[in-house]
Amino acid sequence: MTSAVTMNIVDNIAVIEVDNPPVNALSFAVRSGLQSCVREAEQHQSVEAIVLSCRGKTFIAGADITEFGKPMQPPALPDLLADMDTISKPIVAALHGTALGGGLEVALTCHYRVALASAKVGLPEVLLGLLPGAGGTQRLPRIAGVELALDMITSGRKVSSTEAAKAGLVDKVVDGDLLDNAIAFAKQVVADGQPLKRISDMTATVSDPAVFDEYRAKLAKTRRGFDAPQYCVDVVQAAVECDFAEGCKKERELFLKLMTGTQSQAQRHLFFAERQAGHVVGLDKATPTREVNSVAIIGAGTMGSGIAINFLNKGMQVTLLEMSLEALERGIEHIYAYYDGQVNKGRITQDQADASKALLSGTDAYAELDSVDLVIEAVFENMGVKKDVFTKLDKYCKPGAILASNTSTLNIDTIASFTSRPEDVIGLHFFSPANIMRLLEVVRGEKTADDVMATAMKLAKDINKIGVVSGVCDGFIGNRMLKGYGREAGALLLDGVAPVRIDKALYDFGMAMGPLTMGDLAGLDVGYRVRKERRERGDDVPVTDGAIADRLVEAGRLGQKAGKGYYHYEAGSRTPIPDPEVDEIIQQAMAALNRTAKDISDEEIVKRLIYPLINEAALILDEGIAQRPSDIDVVYIYGYGFPVYRGGPMFYADTVGLKNIVADMEDFKSRYGDDWEIAPLLKQLAEQGRKFADLAK
Repeated sequence: MTSAVTMNIVDNIAVIEVDNPPVNALSFAVRSGLQSCVREAEQHQSVEAIVLSCRGKTFIAGADITEFGKPMQPPALPDLLADMDTISKPIVAALHGTALGGGLEVALTCHYRVALASAKVGLPEVLLGLLPGAGGTQRLPRIAGVELALDMITSGRKVSSTEAAKAGLVDKVVDGDLLDNAIAFAKQVVADGQPLKRISDMTATVSDPAVFDEYRAKLAKTRRGFDAPQYCVDVVQAAVECDFAEGCKKERELFLKLMTGTQSQAQRHLFFAERQAGHVVGLDKATPTREVNSVAIIGAGTMGSGIAINFLNKGMQVTLLEMSLEALERGIEHIYAYYDGQVNKGRITQDQADASKALLSGTDAYAELDSVDLVIEAVFENMGVKKDVFTKLDKYCKPGAILASNTSTLNIDTIASFTSRPEDVIGLHFFSPANIMRLLEVVRGEKTADDVMATAMKLAKDINKIGVVSGVCDGFIGNRMLKGYGREAGALLLDGVAPVRIDKALYDFGMAMGPLTMGDLAGLDVGYRVRKERRERGDDVPVTDGAIADRLVEAGRLGQKAGKGYYHYEAGSRTPIPDPEVDEIIQQAMAALNRTAKDISDEEIVKRLIYPLINEAALILDEGIAQRPSDIDVVYIYGYGFPVYRGGPMFYADTVGLKNIVADMEDFKSRYGDDWEIAPLLKQLAEQGRKFADLAK
């Protein structure tokens, strides 16, 4: 035994206890300790049964993530559980907190499971591009039925102990002292003298074999492009069609295939990237944070209302400010409608909705913001408008209040200069819809105080966002990278590639939507205004940049909100429909710029759109705008619909090979001009045979 696993004998019951904080992960010490303790209990003459329990807040909550990607020290979990499956004495698992992944597989190998009512169980491996690899896909359908097994294994969903008990997965749900109840249950099992309930001896049956193909078809839509969910269906089907040993062999074969594949590597990379993003380079972990109990949102439009909902959901007082009382009323009605909708969908109770609504107030007077702890400006994307807002905030807000801008492109340092307290100013760039999208770009100005930065990162977690730090530049991380993406989408149109072909190529690559559909969703007038402002301040804006989008806007085609943009939209529908009028506008733009149609493959479409993201990201890293490559991956996965199973632009670039990307870009430069100038960092890494991952910090 080890210090991570101990055994005590209580009234002829061997109590094996795992103590591996914080979540009792299945480290080598836990696996080896379990093996030796179970064997000792089996051989001990006075022991009649075994209870497996865990100290702390949870049962075994899964694998030890620090061992990911490393050679597994024996015993590997499948070998440990195969060993446990031969034990002749009853084993009762005492479940509390969460029994997840390998933890649930351990519990399923036990003969019985006793759980607190608050406990939850699940097999979330699919969320890391894997499937349960220690018999979970074979035991779960045998004990709980094929339908629940398919649901849990393909989704990673956690189920309550009550639901698990109804399916037979848990033998008894208890209140009070869990260990006492588990020992009493074990004694009763011994007294009853019934044969051991060994799941590996059971059979899995299904009323209609068509359920497997139905699941595959559903997953092809809901988990488009992901390999793991489809493989999960294969192994559950194997539980029905094969004996236990053959099913486990199939499970192990597909587990190893996924483990060594790019998709799981990408998803595991993202798992760590999310956690790393919260660490701010150069910021002492002991930096104090400011108290934030009340928030004001300037602007009650769609974005402002969405931002407000985040804080209301966390029980904070929120004040909406609008200079137009009519606009203010619309914003409040929008928020009320959101909560009414949540009640109608059964997601919250009416009392919870009423409590959130009661936290909301509105005003048209800046003077009424004199006591709030945080102000987030979400008004028109124009520096003159921002100056007016921040001048007033500086005048009326209390000392120490954090003054934040939701700007998506404008210079935070310039905005901070409109106040007498630039140290209190920060960028908090939410993504639309703000109450749903998980990304929050936290833009650190030149004079932003450390405690403001620390508070912003803590606040991101508090409202269930993933905060990613960005330095100050035009567009920060995400929108700055979009410039090249949008440029090439426009260039492809000018090369005679139809909008639907461009979007389909990117959709097939795995993006949530193509660049032109995304433009329609965001509103083409947004980019139009940005280009106009850039031209007005003397920036170099190529004549091809927006050559078609500008024509669309000037023709009243603003996107989905206008019912027409790059595509036509039927009333109440978001489905893009190709429009001959757009084809005519494209032809006019091509003629004006003397462009002729080219024969371009889908592969080239993808490269011409994705590689500019990678190239601009290399510049962003070189300039120190992003802290690390993985932060950029988090931004693009959670803010821009980049396919999760490709890991983000930086991880994807490493899988393609930087030398290959540079070679393609050199070819594009020779064919399409200086827009394809290669970032020095990208070229340097390629020449050195290195990856973006080598820059991690």
